[in-house]
Amino acid sequence: MNDSTASKGTYPDERYAWYVVGVLVFAYVFSYIDRTILTLLVEPIRDSLEISDTQISLLHGLAFAIFYTLLGIPIGWLADRGNRVKIASAGVFLWSIATAFCGLANSFASMFVARVAVGVGEAALSPCAYSMLADYFRPAKLARALSAYNAGLFIGSGLAIVIGSVVIEITPALDLPIIGYLEPWQVTFLYVGLPGVLVAVWLFSVREPARLGSSPQDETGKGLAEHVAQGLKYMLRRPGAYFFHIAGFSFYAFIWTGTSFWIPTYFIRTFDWTIGDLGTSYGLIVVIFGILGVTSGGILAGRLREKGYLDAEIRTGIFGVCMTLPFGILSPLSPNPTLALIGFAGLTFFTSFPWGAATAALQIITPNRLRAMISAIFLCIINIAGIGIAPTAFALITDAVFGYDGAVKYALSIGVGIAAPLSGYFLWRCLKPYRAAAEDFAMDTSGN
Repeated sequence: MNDSTASKGTYPDERYAWYVVGVLVFAYVFSYIDRTILTLLVEPIRDSLEISDTQISLLHGLAFAIFYTLLGIPIGWLADRGNRVKIASAGVFLWSIATAFCGLANSFASMFVARVAVGVGEAALSPCAYSMLADYFRPAKLARALSAYNAGLFIGSGLAIVIGSVVIEITPALDLPIIGYLEPWQVTFLYVGLPGVLVAVWLFSVREPARLGSSPQDETGKGLAEHVAQGLKYMLRRPGAYFFHIAGFSFYAFIWTGTSFWIPTYFIRTFDWTIGDLGTSYGLIVVIFGILGVTSGGILAGRLREKGYLDAEIRTGIFGVCMTLPFGILSPLSPNPTLALIGFAGLTFFTSFPWGAATAALQIITPNRLRAMISAIFLCIINIAGIGIAPTAFALITDAVFGYDGAVKYALSIGVGIAAPLSGYFLWRCLKPYRAAAEDFAMDTSGN
C-alpha cells in the first residue's frame, strides 16, 4: 500500500492490525534480547577485556545510545515521508548483524564500535512502529496496542536472561577458521544476533498502512532540517504538554534502564549467584511481571480515557511512578535473595506500567505527518537519560562514592530514590497542559 496515500478513510481490519502488533512485538523482543544480553555477561566481558564497571556501563549505555538516540530523528523524518515497514525491516537486519559482530570483539574499542552499530539499527524500529500503529488503531484502543508492543521490551529483557543463562552455561569456547578462538560469551552474541535476520524478512512482509486523517496541507517539507523544525515548532505551541511529558518519562526511563542493567550483577555480587540462578528466577520475573505491568497500564489508560479523562495516559504514569518508589528503594536492601526477588517483581511491574500510555499520549496530540518525528525526539531524550546516562550514573555511585563492588545495592536504592520523585513531579505538572493540548487537537481534527 502506497504510504503517500492521504486518507480520511477507515481503520484497517482489527484482526490484521493485531497481527501486525504481534510481528512488531516479535521484532522488539529481539531488539531487547540483543541489547540486553550484555547485562548477563558483565563479569566475563569485564575479565576478558580487562575493563571496569564504568567502562562496561559505557558499552551498554553510551556506545549504544550515541546513534540510537541521534539517528532516531532522521529516521523519524524518513518514516513520516516514506515506507515505514521497509525502514523498520532494514533496521532489524542491521542490528542483528551488528550483535553478531559483538561476538568478534577482542578489545574495549572494537566492542564499543559494534555496540554503536547495534544502536544504529535499533533506532529504526520504534518511531516507525508508533506511527504505524496509530494508523492501525483508534485512539481508544491505541494505548492497549502500544502496551502490547512495549511488552516486547520486557519479554526481550527477561528472555535475554532466561535464554542467555542457559546458552552461557552450555556454550563452549570455539576455535573457528579465519575468525580464531572465541570465548563462550563471544559465541553467545553470535547465537542471539544471527536469528534476527529472519525476523527482518518477516517484518518486511507486513502491509504499510494508509496515513489516516492526513491531507495535502499536512505534508512536511522536503528537507530533514525543515521537518525537525516543524516538529519542534508544533511542540512549542504546546510546551507544557510536551516538555513535562518528556521530562517525567525520561526520569522514569532512567529508573528502568539503570536498575535492569545492574540487578543481575547485584545478585551475583550480593548473594554469590551464578548466571544459571539468574535465568530461572530474575529472568522469569522480568518476563512475567513486565508483561503484566505494561498490559495493566494500557488497560488502565484505556478505561480512564473511555470514562472521559483526557489526561488518562499521564495519570497512568503518575500512579506507576508513585508505586515504583518504595519498591526501588527497599528491594536492593533486602537481607536475603527471596525478599529481593519479591521486591524486584514489584519494581518490574511498576517500571513497565506506563510505557504503552506514555507513547500513546504523544500520538493522540500529534498530527499524523509529525508523529514519527516527535516520537523520535521523545525517544532520543528518554534514551539519553535511560540508556546513555543511567547505567553509568549507577556505576559511578558504586565506583566513586562507595569505592567497592558490593555497594551496587546502595547505588540502586539511591538512584531510584532520586529519580522517582522527579518523574512524579514533572508528570503532575503535565496534567493541566496535556488536557488543554488534547482538547485543542480534538477540535482541530474535527474541523471545528
